[in-house]
Amino acid sequence: MPVRPTSSRPSQPDDGTRQLLQWGACIVGSGVLAAILLQTLLGGYTRTGATTNAGWFALIVTLMCIPFGGMLLTLGLAKWLRNRRIARGGKD
Repeated sequence: MPVRPTSSRPSQPDDGTRQLLQWGACIVGSGVLAAILLQTLLGGYTRTGATTNAGWFALIVTLMCIPFGGMLLTLGLAKWLRNRRIARGGKD
């Protein structure tokens, strides 16, 4: 007896799109949280940088996480849109 898929849609291969979106959102969220903590609890920052040692750490985390997480989110979104277009029968 042939095995039929349980859903009506054909299964998409696991190409890492979901993981890119999840990790990108998590990393951007960490950067935003670090920025909020820097402003509210860790003394803020001036033109010359953070005012406390913990503030410097939060500033470094912010400046590292937001661009990298944004790149992951952009890549994940592009892959998701491509998979969606392919699933609808569009050109590759």
